[in-house]
Amino acid sequence: MNAGAPLPQATSPALLTARFSPEGMTCASCVARVERALRAVPGVAGARVNLADETAEVRFAAPATRAALADVLAGAGYPVRETTVMLAVEGMTCAACTGRVERVLAAQPGVTRAAANLATRRAEVTVQQGGASVAELAAAVTRAGYAAAPLGAAPDHRAEDLAALTRDAWLAAGLTLPVFLAEMGGHLYPPFHHWLLGLLGQGPLWVAQFLLISAVLALPGRRFFAKGLPALWRLAPDMNSLVALGTLAAWAYSTIATFAPALLPPEARVVYFEAAGVIVALILLGRVLEARARGRAGAAIAGLIRLQPRTARVEGPDGITEQPIDSLTIGARIHIRPGERVAVDGLVLAGESAVDESLLTGESLPVAKAPGDALTGGTVNGTGALVMQATRVGADTALARIIRMVEQAQGAKLPVQALVDRITLWFVPVVLVVALLTVAVWLVFGTMAQALVAGVAVLIIACPCAMGLATPVSIMVGTGRAAELGVLFRRGDALQMLAGVRQVAFDKTGTLTEGRPVLTDLLAAPGWERAELLRLAAGVEAGSEHPLAGAILRAASEHGLALPGAAGFAARPGQGASAMIEGRRLTIGNAAMLAGVDLGDLAAEADRLHGLGRSALFLAVDGQAAGLLAVADRAKPTARAAITALAAMGLPAAMITGDAPGVARAIGAELGITRISAGVLPGAKVDAIRALGPGTAFVGDGINDAPALAAADVGIAIGTGTDVAIESADVVLMAGDPAGVATAITVSRRTMANIRQNLLWAFGYNAALIPVAAGVLVPFGGPQLSPMLAAGAMALSSVFVLTNALRLRRIPAHLTEKSQP
Repeated sequence: MNAGAPLPQATSPALLTARFSPEGMTCASCVARVERALRAVPGVAGARVNLADETAEVRFAAPATRAALADVLAGAGYPVRETTVMLAVEGMTCAACTGRVERVLAAQPGVTRAAANLATRRAEVTVQQGGASVAELAAAVTRAGYAAAPLGAAPDHRAEDLAALTRDAWLAAGLTLPVFLAEMGGHLYPPFHHWLLGLLGQGPLWVAQFLLISAVLALPGRRFFAKGLPALWRLAPDMNSLVALGTLAAWAYSTIATFAPALLPPEARVVYFEAAGVIVALILLGRVLEARARGRAGAAIAGLIRLQPRTARVEGPDGITEQPIDSLTIGARIHIRPGERVAVDGLVLAGESAVDESLLTGESLPVAKAPGDALTGGTVNGTGALVMQATRVGADTALARIIRMVEQAQGAKLPVQALVDRITLWFVPVVLVVALLTVAVWLVFGTMAQALVAGVAVLIIACPCAMGLATPVSIMVGTGRAAELGVLFRRGDALQMLAGVRQVAFDKTGTLTEGRPVLTDLLAAPGWERAELLRLAAGVEAGSEHPLAGAILRAASEHGLALPGAAGFAARPGQGASAMIEGRRLTIGNAAMLAGVDLGDLAAEADRLHGLGRSALFLAVDGQAAGLLAVADRAKPTARAAITALAAMGLPAAMITGDAPGVARAIGAELGITRISAGVLPGAKVDAIRALGPGTAFVGDGINDAPALAAADVGIAIGTGTDVAIESADVVLMAGDPAGVATAITVSRRTMANIRQNLLWAFGYNAALIPVAAGVLVPFGGPQLSPMLAAGAMALSSVFVLTNALRLRRIPAHLTEKSQP
């Protein structure tokens, strides 16, 4: 769950960010308490806690330190989890070396202890969970001059926690079942009750129940007392405190009725051992289901992590050897066999193949790779063997950056959470007061037994867990599903803001269009063949570096044409070029370049093509017009469908581009965009965004789009664009597909709707059932709620929220023009 206001953005280079994994958080009250403790530390600018993934993120500056923050968490009853890792360190030769390695490691985020051993050439590091990774620790030592590689790390604590929870739930259920059958079986079938009393007697039967339920509370139920009672003593009660008080009250009352009945009125001499046991069993069962659901909620991150290979085949002095992925360095030559995953980011040195990048970009078709092409770690090689050179390793790879983006988005604090935070801060204390008032009222107007039942039911049925999980689990699942669909939310609050956008503005070049010119038309004058014209035109343009020349050369290559040799190449800037080919003078360019040449009908065709936003180039051979070539930056195949899908969602599209008005209007007409701002300089794009009004999202890909991406209510960057644009955006579309905008907005809208459903359930559940548990319906002939039913309802409330959030995993992978939010 998320609690508190969004973290402020860093405004000073001295403002640092630390990420912790506090142990023992179980409900919304825990989250509020952890945030309050962290924010009270001098130097802390902001703190946010996520119950769903059990993390706390803090922005701070001096005098606050990471160690001080960890101490504060421990003092508040939520110590930071730690793990011990081993590094193999080569190059240490004396005590000074070991001291330096220790100092380097101790300076890394989250490291609480580091010890280097010269004899074994190893370093043992204790690091807080959420601190520096094993790869980052090894890299820091390597930068200090000592080659380091990880030996291993402790397993993920979540699997251990789930196993312990499952074991305790089964133990609690096994010990409670005989007690439950003895009590409830007698109510359901009175002859069974009489038979049991005749067999054992009431006294021995109650003693047996006491022994079994005492074992339940002392063994599987111990976790509630170990965490709940200290929190109560610190005047900071949480969900564990409510369960501990409720079960302890039921057990203590029953124990008195069993061993000291004279202290109670005759009509109040009853036992509620079964209630205490069933409460523990049901709540543990609920937490098991909750932990499993959380695992499914984080499936996207787990899936991304699984994309990272564990080893790579590295070329070295001793030939090709298998090496751990964490030991790879920049410049390493890596061999990739057919069907293998690419280990890290790099460039192809040798070989040709097609690589499946769908798991990262959403593109279904494999991408052809040849020497010089880029490879991304985690993608799958096709049928060809490749040799690559690593350019980014460890935390710098694209996959590692994607994982960090998704983790940051999943731990985000949405503005909608502010109300939840204010309520949950006081929720448990208010429940305690309500429980005390309930007991007091029932002691006055009812019996002591009724007072106990009502008070325990109020304590048990209250569920801040559901309120605490309502928002973060939906965020977790929604952003995870978005990542699977190729949409990354770099900022969590963009998830909420994107749901409220009213219109979407697009850059043109590279966003709605391919971003590079292609040959669109080839018209031959009488007596000339199209293929021959393309061959000759490409022969001239082979000497040019102009983008239009590149379009013609690519077209010739795609048609398998062999380029003729050219001599005497001469270019005229802004007009065209000429060269001698096969004894003939060829000239290619605009009308000014071919001044004096009779263009005939080709001139009218050129005017028509200009009206469509295409650049027309005439080709003359020995002073005679031979043909006309048209080049344009073609719209992406999915661009029109993207605009149509947005219109179906009630979102009009606009275009803001620096291109000429004619070109912009032509693309706009092709795609169905009527609101166009053309000839806009990069600096003026911000003003154009503001002129569109509030609720505007902007989609771009270039460096010149960065200011507009930052100025828009939501900036959406095309992932195939520049790093500057991506860093300026709130949302990143990993594939260069504008249809991803509709996907992002659909995910946003459905996630926000899911959050509203969860909050409505969480608040409605407590508002409706706490009064019922208190017994307000009894005077009107209604039933008094059993603590066992209260425990079941409380456990299921969190499971409902989690199950509802998991529905977001079914957001379709491909949107149609009729897709609705």
